Amino acid sequence: MATGFVLITTMPGKEHDVRNCLDEIEHVSNRWMLFGEYDLIAKVESDNEYTLTRVIVEEIRPIVGIVDTKTLLGAEI
Repeated sequence: MATGFVLITTMPGKEHDVRNCLDEIEHVSNRWMLFGEYDLIAKVESDNEYTLTRVIVEEIRPIVGIVDTKTLLGAEI
């Protein structure tokens, strides 16, 4: 299992729109609105890192209203 947490900065006023778009993405297992430096965090889960990367690059980052993302990958140690 591959897990990533995507920290998202949105354009002002676009937080709810971006959150709603995240709800439509299959591998986004949860998302939360935040206060502070980032506006949202999304948990992305997949069977492999290739799919995880594809979802982040091709489905999350292009969402209208997203200004910047930072991704943290979970590790099973």
